Amino acid sequence: MTDAVVDGKLEAVKQATKYVKETENVAEKYSAMTVSKNSDMNMNVGELQSAAFTAVPTLKSVKKIQFANAEDKQEFQKYPTKAGRRSLSRSISQSSTDSYSSAASYSDSSDDETSPRDRAQTNSKGSGDFCVKNIKQAEFGRREIEIAEQDMSALISLRKRAQGEKPLAGAKIVGCTHITAQTAVLIETLVALGAQCRWTACNIYSTQNEVAAALAETGVSVFAWKGESEDDFWWCIDRCVNTEGWQPNMILDDGGDLTHWVYKKYPSVFKKAQGIVEESVTGVHRLYQLSKAGKLCVPAMNVNDSVTKQKFDNLYCCRESILDGLKRTTDVMFGGKQVVVCGYGEVGKGCCSALKALGAIVCITEIDPICALQGCMDGFRVVKLNEVIRQMDVVITCTGNKNVVTRDQLDRMKNGCIVCNMGHSNTEIDVASLRSPELTWERVRSQVDHVIWPDGKRVVLLAEGRLLNLSCSTVPTFVLSITATTQALALIELFNAPEGRYKQDVYLLPKKMDEYVASLHLSNFDAHLTELSDEQAKYMGLNKNGPFKPNYYRY
Repeated sequence: MTDAVVDGKLEAVKQATKYVKETENVAEKYSAMTVSKNSDMNMNVGELQSAAFTAVPTLKSVKKIQFANAEDKQEFQKYPTKAGRRSLSRSISQSSTDSYSSAASYSDSSDDETSPRDRAQTNSKGSGDFCVKNIKQAEFGRREIEIAEQDMSALISLRKRAQGEKPLAGAKIVGCTHITAQTAVLIETLVALGAQCRWTACNIYSTQNEVAAALAETGVSVFAWKGESEDDFWWCIDRCVNTEGWQPNMILDDGGDLTHWVYKKYPSVFKKAQGIVEESVTGVHRLYQLSKAGKLCVPAMNVNDSVTKQKFDNLYCCRESILDGLKRTTDVMFGGKQVVVCGYGEVGKGCCSALKALGAIVCITEIDPICALQGCMDGFRVVKLNEVIRQMDVVITCTGNKNVVTRDQLDRMKNGCIVCNMGHSNTEIDVASLRSPELTWERVRSQVDHVIWPDGKRVVLLAEGRLLNLSCSTVPTFVLSITATTQALALIELFNAPEGRYKQDVYLLPKKMDEYVASLHLSNFDAHLTELSDEQAKYMGLNKNGPFKPNYYRY
């Protein structure tokens, strides 16, 4: 070692020693002053603080941890050491679906210990007809909504075109959907078209709190927050429907829970209701059951099976968001992983396509021979779940059914297997059977649980078996613009339809409207449609302006 190097190291040690002594002197001086009651103390505080900040580097302010719920707080308190707490706090201090990063999300942490139901909040106009996590987050929610609007130009275009006509004037819409920035653009479009809206969430984990706050600030009666209990969930639905001096005449549902609640608790609402719009497989299935039993009291529009929902939201949205949700929650690498996708409908097709592209070895389960044959032709093995359950690294349900993954199959999974659901209902995985004394639940991240068997085997359960992408990640804004525009047109159609056009049954959106929704979104790609000549239109037996396909065409 050269003399220059040695001298350099000695000088560094001297400087460090000098810094430590200066710091200790400042600390001693500050300690003495805090004990002293000398009247001159106030005169020296500024000088002292100046010296302290000169000697000691500025430290970043420590943010208080924001717990999603009481369960997370109890889990946090189980860790006696700072290291243990620090590890846990990284996973629960901020939701994995929060899309902003700001100290404001940690503000007013005392509110976190109190349920939103137990706190009186008012917006800037003095209204308290809402229940959200924290109305102070409204500014952040407004930014989220503005970002979403940039990629939902078709819905904004519809808003501008129809705003003067007010086609929903007089409509009182009660909605139960995922409350995200994209849904907020839809809600504000409905309001701009003349509707009054009251809204709640269809999933206890999918609400973006800051967006709910922004809606409440504008006067929309929103009852939702992330991490609701089951009791909270039904309470919020009830508050939307049961309010003095206001009775809904339109329902926009996702999953059928709102329709079920109204049918069960407030059947008189259907006497004035003009229609139901439903966008999920589960909710549509419930509507068809009611119709078959002769219990459907109003016309209903099946948006889920419209082309613009089925072929875009279900397929393309899930193709991207399945990867987003799994990556955020587990950091899994898909290359070489054994994955089984239960159900090869549009959602299953999107999931399989994405996973296969990243090198996963994917197989599917199916009950429908047509979908099964499609899976075979797309290069996937069609299996029974029991045949492969021991080898799978990831199990994904996409059926809308119940008990697709049973307790027996959960018992036979390998250690570390990831289990999640991409369907709406939380009954596809038999999560209830896992809440038994012999199994231990360990929260490791927001909406990520290790379920531990007595022999030490762990299964990674995401979102407690609820919808993965909207509970644990975000979804592509553009594709939700297509769905939201379809929902808006369905509401307009049912609300303005002449008496007798729609009976008490379930209907698909007219194909002309499907085509109109698609056409509104083509400009985003600078796409130019070819126009039929008169001769071509006559030859094909078509109107030059559409519809261009018969109702039986399957796309």
